[in-house]
Amino acid sequence: MDKITSTARLMDAEELAQRQAGEASFLQLPARSSVFAERSMRLRQLASGHAMGKFLQFMAELADAQQRALASFPVVPLPDGEALMQASRLGMPPLPGEHWPRDPAWQQCLRQIATEVLPKAPEGGREVLQDLTQADGEWLEQQADKLLHGVMQGLDMAAAPIIASALQVYWTHLVIAVQEQGAPAGLAEPFGRVDDATACPCCGSRPTASVVKAGAERGGQRYLHCSLCSTQWHMVRIKCTHCESTKGLVYESMAPVDATEEESKGREPVVQAEACSECGHYLKLVHADRDVMAEPVADDLATLTLDLLVAETGLQRHGVNLLLLFGESEEPAPDPELQ
Repeated sequence: MDKITSTARLMDAEELAQRQAGEASFLQLPARSSVFAERSMRLRQLASGHAMGKFLQFMAELADAQQRALASFPVVPLPDGEALMQASRLGMPPLPGEHWPRDPAWQQCLRQIATEVLPKAPEGGREVLQDLTQADGEWLEQQADKLLHGVMQGLDMAAAPIIASALQVYWTHLVIAVQEQGAPAGLAEPFGRVDDATACPCCGSRPTASVVKAGAERGGQRYLHCSLCSTQWHMVRIKCTHCESTKGLVYESMAPVDATEEESKGREPVVQAEACSECGHYLKLVHADRDVMAEPVADDLATLTLDLLVAETGLQRHGVNLLLLFGESEEPAPDPELQ
């Protein structure tokens, strides 16, 4: 059993802002060779002895399949120089998840992933995966639209994590390919700051979680991790990731119910929920500075109990994990073995 514990912000807001100003590079783009492989490694580590161990192990298999798909992703259309300039002028992401015209290559990626993980899936999820290997393209596009627009009604909740995994590979490839293509004349970088600081500067999606970095270059800096394209962007730790307020931030974490106060103090949690009393939202904060193996998506999946405990206080989650969705659906209920 677990209980929730709270801590307040320890550093004065202005002091932290001054310390962080100018120190952090704004963007950390995904690495083609390792982005999903690192997630898989962390998921396998977290699965050992975990109550959701079988689920986390399957998610590790899924991440491995994503890594292979990313490594062999075909050439697809990218925004040209004028489109990148226009997005920069408007303060908009150049690869918007809700509006970018998807190339059919993402569907082939989905079928590849579903085929690869099918033999390793729990028995209850194999029918869903088999259906996805042969799914109608128009239906897949409809499901993708719902996922990318955050529409739960009519979304096949059992198939959604696999569909989302292919969309993640596609958008991660797009971001990497645009960066490799380079910026047009007159633009320093193809990606930069956008008007909405709480949304991904590359694709406009919500974050899954934020991560506090370790190491000499970015140690202590907080980055938001995009739920779709794996980009990470800097946001100072004094701000709520939903409303950007610098007031009323509290950090919730889990501790065993039988732990003494002294024992709880001696354990620095790797994952906390950063809760804002101003807007009533929260987002997970993953401390890579406390565990260098921590990975935002993996650690978010492994701390579902924290979401349940925080939700009981009436707070709403700001971010989204596309691999674990909840909501109303007109489709049959998802099989608990897969979702």
